[in-house]
Amino acid sequence: MGKRGIGAKPKPNTIQDHGAQLPLLAETTEVIKVHRKPFPWKNVQLPMSERFFLFAENLPVSSGKLAGQKFRLRGWQKEMLRPVFDRQVDGKRVIRTALFSFPRKNGKTQLAAVLALAFLCGPLVEERGQIYSAASDRNQASLVFKELCAIIDRVPWMTARLNIRKQIKTVEDETTGSFYEALSSDARKAHGLSPSVIIADEVAQWRGRELWDNLVSGMGAREQPLIVAIGTQAEDDQNLMSELVDYAEKVNNSEVDDPTFHGVVYAASQDADPWSPETWFACNPALGDFKDYDDMKIQADQARRIPARVGPFKNLQLNMRVSAEARFLNYEDWQACADPVDAVSLYGRPCFAGLDLSSTTDLTALVLFFPEDGGAVIPFFWLPKDNIRMLETTERIPYRFWQERGLIELTPGRAIDYRFVARRLVSLSSDYDVKGIAYDRWRIKALERILSEEGIRLPLVEWGQGFKDMAPAVDALETAVLNDNLRHGNNPVLTMNCTNAVVEVDAAGNRKLSKKRSRDKIDGIVALAMAIGLAAREEVKPGFVFDPNALMVLGG
Repeated sequence: MGKRGIGAKPKPNTIQDHGAQLPLLAETTEVIKVHRKPFPWKNVQLPMSERFFLFAENLPVSSGKLAGQKFRLRGWQKEMLRPVFDRQVDGKRVIRTALFSFPRKNGKTQLAAVLALAFLCGPLVEERGQIYSAASDRNQASLVFKELCAIIDRVPWMTARLNIRKQIKTVEDETTGSFYEALSSDARKAHGLSPSVIIADEVAQWRGRELWDNLVSGMGAREQPLIVAIGTQAEDDQNLMSELVDYAEKVNNSEVDDPTFHGVVYAASQDADPWSPETWFACNPALGDFKDYDDMKIQADQARRIPARVGPFKNLQLNMRVSAEARFLNYEDWQACADPVDAVSLYGRPCFAGLDLSSTTDLTALVLFFPEDGGAVIPFFWLPKDNIRMLETTERIPYRFWQERGLIELTPGRAIDYRFVARRLVSLSSDYDVKGIAYDRWRIKALERILSEEGIRLPLVEWGQGFKDMAPAVDALETAVLNDNLRHGNNPVLTMNCTNAVVEVDAAGNRKLSKKRSRDKIDGIVALAMAIGLAAREEVKPGFVFDPNALMVLGG
């Protein structure tokens, strides 16, 4: 009986495995000759972690400078993995979620493949188990699958027992009915699955969290489900990987009591010297072993000479939560201004506003800046209600999560309702003493018409988006951040905008925020810059009003 399916190989009739024991397959007439010495990892008297270690170390390394040798788990890997298997109650694993985060080239892919095999046909196997590795795209999803197949091809008893279908990236165990499949970020496909084990690869690169949520929700029918998240850190706080890393820190510091969660993070601290070999070794457990020290040094030397490479080096080689691009504001400087803001206590206080109107389906932002109250900032954001699910999927941003927490307001319909925004502006102007609202004239005509129809008078001030108006506004915002004259309350939508922001520089060194060059949404930070820029203008005085009859801004 041969293996079935496109890309599958015929089974060998004879196996010489030098001590491997192959369970006889049901409904087969094959004559399989094997030595009967039991696998050491089948000894049920051993702790489950030891059984896994014995299984792993009977497998071959398939690539790299150690190719052809037996896989050998290092002490740090055993220490990292042991609680996952040995923390048990009544013979059942307690850990349901495990996080392993470390820089690149520390053996992630091989470890993920070995874990998948252990649950597929090794000491952790269960009848009719479903094992998935999930990644951001098809190419990334292929990495663990290819590594897993490379190991199988080098182990005769696995070659005979497991059925590989390369076209659909699955491996079946015909003895237990368990199977493995590599998934990409098609979240809809995850509906209806009943995973027993999920290996979530490079979670920082996933498009949103819908795939994660769908996979996790499908694990409820399993007695001992496990999801293993593995990879380097994300660039910002609003990422699923950052959420897991932060949660791991709370669990490890006993701030949160969650015996079902286990997290290990190898990362350089934000104040560590990124050019010091001591820092490299501290966050790269495989450095000097199977991660090459000379290559690490070359990358560090290049990053020191080329500013554009600093971000990627810190993120990928030191596992730091930093952007891989040069941004407008340093993340640590921004976070230093995250003191809380009490919106109610600021009622009636003088402030300046920046309004960044979006296209019909995009994010609209209004930000209030209170210069006399420690630089307090209150942002407001709007999105069209009927498009929020689609926007969340395509932009990989947790809009619905933020909306549920009151951080984003939804306007009716599929496009931004400027009339809804106009009425909220009136409401906010009655709560706060708004001295001026700086606006981008590009999309103001539709709002002007609505203001005229509604008879609304607002202190609107035209604000160009070129270097003339934006350069002093950008300078004022940067100065406020660096001098700790800002309190933004760590609003996650505004922080996302900040981490995305990139500036353009002209020949004279003037800067402006660039939506074209920025990675993603920056509407809130643009609105904040306009608000602070307006507050900084010496000639600004109370009394700027919008005259609905003249459809222009008048100075009072």
